[in-house]
Amino acid sequence: MNSVVHAADLPYREIRRTGVHLTTLGFGAAPIAGLYRAVDETTARATIDAAWEGGIRYFDTAPHYGLGLSEGRLGEALRDRPRDDVVVSSKVGRLLIPRTPPTARDDELFEVPGDLTRRRDYSRDGVLRSLDATLQRTGLNHVDVLYIHDPDDYWREAVEDTVPALVELREAGVVGAIGVGMNQSAMPTRFIQHTDVDVVMIAGRYTLLEQGAADDLLPTALEHGRSVVAAAVFNSGLLAHEQVPDTATYNYQQASPDVLERARLLASACREYGTTLPAAALQFPLRHPAVASVVVGMRSPKEVHHNLAAHAEHIPDELWADLEHRGLLRPVL
Repeated sequence: MNSVVHAADLPYREIRRTGVHLTTLGFGAAPIAGLYRAVDETTARATIDAAWEGGIRYFDTAPHYGLGLSEGRLGEALRDRPRDDVVVSSKVGRLLIPRTPPTARDDELFEVPGDLTRRRDYSRDGVLRSLDATLQRTGLNHVDVLYIHDPDDYWREAVEDTVPALVELREAGVVGAIGVGMNQSAMPTRFIQHTDVDVVMIAGRYTLLEQGAADDLLPTALEHGRSVVAAAVFNSGLLAHEQVPDTATYNYQQASPDVLERARLLASACREYGTTLPAAALQFPLRHPAVASVVVGMRSPKEVHHNLAAHAEHIPDELWADLEHRGLLRPVL
């Protein structure tokens, strides 16, 4: 599925026990599909190209993102790249079906026409239909990692139907690794404890600002020899800038005064040690041995270059020690 010969400059880490290797910085492909505001096709392509040129070789998408637009744009941009040099992950759990009548705009955060709608389906048939549609939209012959997408209210269906279907696909060599992607840490911990998933994508719960996943998910992943991909490490924008604005959002809502104050304390400490808040936010999750990659959503070449620079910036060990001493950061282990 994924060559172990790495030509790019970014480091790689393996999803444990799978042979699938991820660059430590991954490309989140939701923004190029019009998350919150439209992105034109030229900009989307330039963004993916900038990521490739910068050495990023892990790209994450989903049917949910822009009603398939993310998968289509990503597949088109990667189609002529060496397939063995790239890892693509997508997700199952939401089938896209025609909306009758169509609406002018999608009703779930994406600035795209509402000619399709999402239907939750975690059945074996739903998994196979979803994967087949993903391959058609991307034009790729396989995806390397397949996640169950947001099964918060579908634990039983996911455990009894979705995971066994994914295991079949993995054992048949159709996908290289299987996992679950969620915005909480408790249920992904249970997936590791009770199912045969390889990897968990956790959004927003192991970041410079909050480390709740350190209580359950991360130690469980280490204990069972599984891997974690950290997403939403900027906590929906709060940690994305050197200076924290009053209008900063946290968990996709206006940040409270207490949260703003904590973020500004983190930013101030970063400046004291000659680095920036975005650099520390991007690099912090990678300090944990269970974390294989950090996935960041990017919507422009400028954002790609910003994230590559933050990933490469030197952060002194003294910063981490000082943040722990001040009680602003929990020890990694």
